[in-house]
Amino acid sequence: MATTSTTGSTLLQPLSNAVQLPIDQVNFVVCQLFALLAAIWFRTYLHSSKTSSFIRHIVATLLGLYLALFCFGWYALHFLVQSGISYCIMIIIGVESMHKYCFVFALGYLTVCQITRVYIFDYGQYSADFSGPMMIITQKITSLAYEIHDGMVRKDEELTPSQRGLAVRRMPSLLEYVSYNCNFMGILAGPLCSYKDYITFIEGRSYHMTQSGENGKEEVQYERTEPSPNESVVQKLLVCGLSLLVHLTISNMLPVEYNIDERFQATASWPTKITYLYMSLLAARPKYYFAWTLADAINNAAGFGFRGYDRNGAAHWDLISNLRIQQIEMSTSFKMFLDNWNIQTALWLKRVCYERASISPTIQTFFLSAIWHGVYPGYYLTFLTGVLMTLAARAMRNNFRHYFLKTPQLKLFYDIITWAVTQIAISYTVVPFVLLSIKPSFTFYSSWYYCLHVCSILVLWLLPVKKTQRGKNIHENHQLSQSRKVDERENSLAEDSFSTRNSICNQNQEKASRPSSSRQ
Repeated sequence: MATTSTTGSTLLQPLSNAVQLPIDQVNFVVCQLFALLAAIWFRTYLHSSKTSSFIRHIVATLLGLYLALFCFGWYALHFLVQSGISYCIMIIIGVESMHKYCFVFALGYLTVCQITRVYIFDYGQYSADFSGPMMIITQKITSLAYEIHDGMVRKDEELTPSQRGLAVRRMPSLLEYVSYNCNFMGILAGPLCSYKDYITFIEGRSYHMTQSGENGKEEVQYERTEPSPNESVVQKLLVCGLSLLVHLTISNMLPVEYNIDERFQATASWPTKITYLYMSLLAARPKYYFAWTLADAINNAAGFGFRGYDRNGAAHWDLISNLRIQQIEMSTSFKMFLDNWNIQTALWLKRVCYERASISPTIQTFFLSAIWHGVYPGYYLTFLTGVLMTLAARAMRNNFRHYFLKTPQLKLFYDIITWAVTQIAISYTVVPFVLLSIKPSFTFYSSWYYCLHVCSILVLWLLPVKKTQRGKNIHENHQLSQSRKVDERENSLAEDSFSTRNSICNQNQEKASRPSSSRQ
């Protein structure tokens, strides 16, 4: 019988017992499936063409708070407290400094809640907990605070093209703010979206396009036919089903903890250790694939997530997608893996930290990522290791890759080798993230003689590292962002026959303003 505790409703305990899964996991999945049905209803009966923005905001918020209460009980009040105090900070402090205060408060409040959950309540008691949604809300609070500061304080010439497109030119109302933070489409599992994308969706401007008038200055706005998200939703639900199946079967057969089993460490050969490390971490990923893809499908089902049409007229519903599974599993570099994993979080780290850090942006970004994820020691071990791996991988690529681009055969050989090395390096790096505690994490690294740590340090010591100009090459050198793809998408949007982002960015007024930086 599944006996894991929950802070939320126990109404589904019989179902939890029947499927032999913890009650909090059952609550989460059932609430997300309910959110999927609610999204279809929201798009059908509360479409922006039929209902006012006020009603859409109210319904989206109330449904979100209901789902939060069902999953987390009174702990869901933290979502409102964090959002409410942050809004008061914005109003009281003013736009000149409120981005700093909001950042410190939101991240600090999240950290206090994480410390309370981990060290006051049972360590690792819940497989799903209230701090998860707070992590997404923290991203939204801090992102919006910086976007308002960029739009209302800083001059346009001081902003990067991405910051200029995301800039918010007016203070949101309290209803808009709470709706953005706590709407039913993203309150349980995100993903993060920009405030302007969300408001544009609620107000029904996602399918408007602007075109220059006859005098070259006048802008004429017209609408294109709204594309159906049904195909995208069905495809993502199929991925969810397959991911869940793999998680419930293969994942339990290959536990990560077995990597530190004493008998396994003593008797297994190195090829066996390497193979099992890769397979066990590969088996640990489908639960993330399931949760993030389902969250993406929910937003699409509500009509949110449309990025635009490509040159062939195909609609893309990946505006706020959080991962690309094929690119993750076929990654040939540490950066490529990070670029396609937890995409919206990588975008957030880039926008609020990396682009704005004056000293050691890489280290600061990893440190912020560790703090945001939580207070388990394993998180910090993973991100400290990640700094070494990222810098070493960058040095290796800069010094050797060009030698393998002379012939297709050499390039194929290079891709095969770098794929294998990348997958092992990623698995080695994230073991503490899964094990959480200090002792088992050091047990694992000791059994591997800290070999990849040593190799990374030697690489950084022996190989020349190219200095980068952050102002000029910021997108090419951010290991946690999907920089190059973001730049390519920002440029390609100008060529799309119709693009939600591009059409809104062409306008100077807040009503028509929309971010130019697309999903990461």
